[in-house]
Amino acid sequence: MNAKHYDVVAAVIRKDGKYFCVRKGSTKYSYTSYKYEFPGGKIEPGETPQEALRREMAEELDYDISVGDRLVAVSHDYPDFSITLNAYLCEPLADDFKLKEHTEYRWLGAQELNTVDWAAADLGIVRRIEQGGF
Repeated sequence: MNAKHYDVVAAVIRKDGKYFCVRKGSTKYSYTSYKYEFPGGKIEPGETPQEALRREMAEELDYDISVGDRLVAVSHDYPDFSITLNAYLCEPLADDFKLKEHTEYRWLGAQELNTVDWAAADLGIVRRIEQGGF
């Protein structure tokens, strides 16, 4: 099968030692529906990963962030597509945001991340955070 591949970015937003986690609603695929993720999305042609992250945060959450260093790159094959997920450590520039595409959010400490049901690709980011070192 020649599955479609996407280059995507994720914002690992850290504030007061906790990480911003959002829960998807119903999606096209059952294996990504209602799963937690670090917010982000596809990189559009001509965009840098940092530009894509800022655009996605504005579109999905009305959230103004600053994008820092890349934490980890995760490659994952889902049944119908594959992704390369580049996660960047980010800081919020404002306290307010609005859930437009997600059903709920949580601020979780590194040792609490395993208490929610993550999208499979995001588990690589969770493991990186649990290992620490940044």
